[in-house]
Amino acid sequence: MEFSNLRRMAPLLFTLTILSLLQASKGEIAPEPALGVTILPPVKPDNGPQAFPDADKANLPVFTMDYPRIQIPFEITLWVLLASFAKIGFHVYHKITIWVPESCLLISVGLIVGGIMHSVHEEPPAVLTSNVFFLYMLPLIVLDSGYFMPTRPFFENIGTVLWFAVVGTLWNSIGIGMSLFAICQIEAFGVQDINLQENLLFASIISAVDPVAVLNVYEDVSVNEQLYIVVFGECLFNDAVTVVLYNMFTFVAEMPVVEPVDVFLGVARFFVVGLGGMGFGLCFGFVAAFTTRFTSKVREIEPLFIFMYSYLAYLVAELFAISSIMAIVTCALTMKYYVEENVSQRSCTTIRHVVKMLGSISETLIFFFLGVVTVTTEHEWNWGYILFTLLFAFVWRGLGVLVLTQIINPFRTIPFNMKDQFGLAYGGLRGAISFALAFTLPDNIGRKELFITATIAIIIFTVFLQGISIRPLIEFINVRRTNRNLDTINVEIHCRLMEHTMAGLEDLCGQWSHFYWKDKFMKFNNRILRKILIRDNRAESSIVALYKKLELQNAMEILDSVSGDVSAFLAPDLKNMHDILSKNMYKIRQRVSSPFYHY
Repeated sequence: MEFSNLRRMAPLLFTLTILSLLQASKGEIAPEPALGVTILPPVKPDNGPQAFPDADKANLPVFTMDYPRIQIPFEITLWVLLASFAKIGFHVYHKITIWVPESCLLISVGLIVGGIMHSVHEEPPAVLTSNVFFLYMLPLIVLDSGYFMPTRPFFENIGTVLWFAVVGTLWNSIGIGMSLFAICQIEAFGVQDINLQENLLFASIISAVDPVAVLNVYEDVSVNEQLYIVVFGECLFNDAVTVVLYNMFTFVAEMPVVEPVDVFLGVARFFVVGLGGMGFGLCFGFVAAFTTRFTSKVREIEPLFIFMYSYLAYLVAELFAISSIMAIVTCALTMKYYVEENVSQRSCTTIRHVVKMLGSISETLIFFFLGVVTVTTEHEWNWGYILFTLLFAFVWRGLGVLVLTQIINPFRTIPFNMKDQFGLAYGGLRGAISFALAFTLPDNIGRKELFITATIAIIIFTVFLQGISIRPLIEFINVRRTNRNLDTINVEIHCRLMEHTMAGLEDLCGQWSHFYWKDKFMKFNNRILRKILIRDNRAESSIVALYKKLELQNAMEILDSVSGDVSAFLAPDLKNMHDILSKNMYKIRQRVSSPFYHY
């Protein structure tokens, strides 16, 4: 009954919210006086009471409205509510989201709302500006991605991730920019006024990939872990590289003459900005971990430190023109490793849910506004330039994956086959970063409207075409799957054993890989860092502590899942689970405490 009522109420809530937005977008509302009620604007009295003549005397207002005072937060709340109602509707009719990505549905709703606003000649409110995006929305999205990144597979594939994120982004930016500049030399297209610097600037914008829909599909069909983490990591670090390239090409586009020394300075700045962002992130992550050592008596403020220190890392990096995305990602990875051992379990659960909620809301609003702006913004349409932009984006993405994979495969333990390469190439959707960067282009760029139109076109084309077709194509070509079983203490112990064994063999052979460096870091971590940053520092090799950690992690994954429901466990099952766990823990404690038991 509740489900049927919810389905009937969803269109009504959606319609009421749209009508409220249309009324709110008109600005100040001047209500008509009702019968027996005098509506006057609030009057600020002077320092003392005044006597008014009888002719100017007014009655005490019973009802007043001061819309300009609450206009901005009111409209923001309505937009968030509208996007939230849309998400509720998508998941009420859950069969839609199986084949159509949520980002496509949000853009479609935005197109409908934008069409309604355009038909009544209403301009969209200036809620999503460049400052709002880069200072408030982007940090939440990146914090969500960085905090929930799978740590172990990421560091095992960090070389491949950085290879595709850095070299791949440079490949696409330079390739697309040079190709578009060649097209601009053809007089028939009418874009001869776009120079090389502006084409490179535009190419850096559309080189930012945002495969949110693809990652959801990959997670649902359980593709192999290597493919998933490379697409995930490339998306995250690609954004940082794209923003750095955008800032660099923006500066170059305003220079009358580009000298060779400027090229070398640009390359040097590229590395300084990236490494500087990582340094800021590590510093704030360590400070956050050290601060939470002393919060055992004030548990209620523990989640606050996570958000404040990560946001400070982002803002300080922006202050010094360093990669803020790298700063907040590094800070999130550091805090997740150390802070979760200091804070309580309730604080840890709160942090996870709030981070996920804020990131989801920000991403939802961006795709929603993308649809609205597509209809309500004036565009400059050039068929030749836009079609060749789509073509070059596909071609250079595919060639880049093919060439870069052939170079990196000999250095990988598990090389990428052709099916994996197709998954990498086809997962290059454009999204939020490209949309925001296009609207922050300087006004002195002559064809700014054309660049915005082309960016919106490639975002909508890739999100709808590739996002909808990725699931049937992945299932058709039968990409390698992975067995995602729950971690057990047996698996964890054997993984650590193999890592120590590989590190020892590499040390004997004189070779260094991630096993060697991970072993060195773990020794330094246990010897120094954990003693400084962790309140109750216990040996990480403790079997009892490891067992508790894995059981708690598995329980949280079950409860956080969509189908996770505590009521699904019956009382006898809970009693049996409790007896088994208590018995096993008792045996482990007896063995550990026995004087005849030694490691």
